[in-house]
Amino acid sequence: MIKAFEFEDEGRTYSCTVEKRRTPAAEPWWWFGVSGDGHRYAPFQASKSDTQDSVRARIVTYYKEHLVRKAMPAVTRQHWASRGKGVAVTPAAAPAAPAGVPAAE
Repeated sequence: MIKAFEFEDEGRTYSCTVEKRRTPAAEPWWWFGVSGDGHRYAPFQASKSDTQDSVRARIVTYYKEHLVRKAMPAVTRQHWASRGKGVAVTPAAAPAAPAGVPAAE
């Protein structure tokens, strides 16, 4: 398995390390940090077949997609608690029969 390494891409410096969780029999994961970003990310498990080039490509792709998702406007949804009081949730009512047509029995 390859060791920790750094690389640059589009003006950003990526620091990559392989780390295991503290639990027994935990699998190793690739962790990385990016210059200018205070967070660390662990997007995928490490593999014996990993190379610096393959890890670099996966990390850059992951981070670029992360930035796109982060730049998207937040989707606001109505929270269940903000419904009006006394509003009952019932199954959809059957459509009303047209005027002059007897209802089915």
